[in-house]
Amino acid sequence: MKTERDKMIAGEPYRPADAELTTARHRARDLCRAFNATTDHEADRRRALLTDLFAAGGDTAEIEPPFYCDYGSNIELGAHVLFNFNCVVLDVCRVRIGAHTLIAPSVQIFTAAHPMDALERRKHEFGKPVDIGEDVWIGGGSIILPGVTIGSRTVIGAGSVVNRNIPEGVLAVGNPCRVVREIDARKA
Repeated sequence: MKTERDKMIAGEPYRPADAELTTARHRARDLCRAFNATTDHEADRRRALLTDLFAAGGDTAEIEPPFYCDYGSNIELGAHVLFNFNCVVLDVCRVRIGAHTLIAPSVQIFTAAHPMDALERRKHEFGKPVDIGEDVWIGGGSIILPGVTIGSRTVIGAGSVVNRNIPEGVLAVGNPCRVVREIDARKA
């Protein structure tokens, strides 16, 4: 029989009030609170907290506090990912972010979703994973919605709402986010 955590990770309807999930969220919030309370002079403490928080990549991530997430254990970062100030990741499903990706201030990444039916929404939620390639730049204030994939070397313009997959090597902007043009690496 699947646990509520198993259902959550699989993107199936699950009960967020489950005791195991509640404990895991409290752990992540405690780690985020401790991280957010550190100063720039506490690099070793920050590194230890991020390594403990994330499934992968905490050992090289550069994160400017404050940073918030639901679980942390569902976040897999490639080498040298940067989160600037005030980012939020709701990681009820896997969030995979490739190496050397830059995430500007106030970006929000959501894997959590809710049923459209109000009575069902009282009991369950579900999620869809988010995958972001390598060398991506996500502009400030952008929102990445559940189930989205963003290809490597893509730039997402500030304030964009990404509600569909974006291919690699493009500039995409707007609400909803749309591809504007390809990025010519020779001119970039």
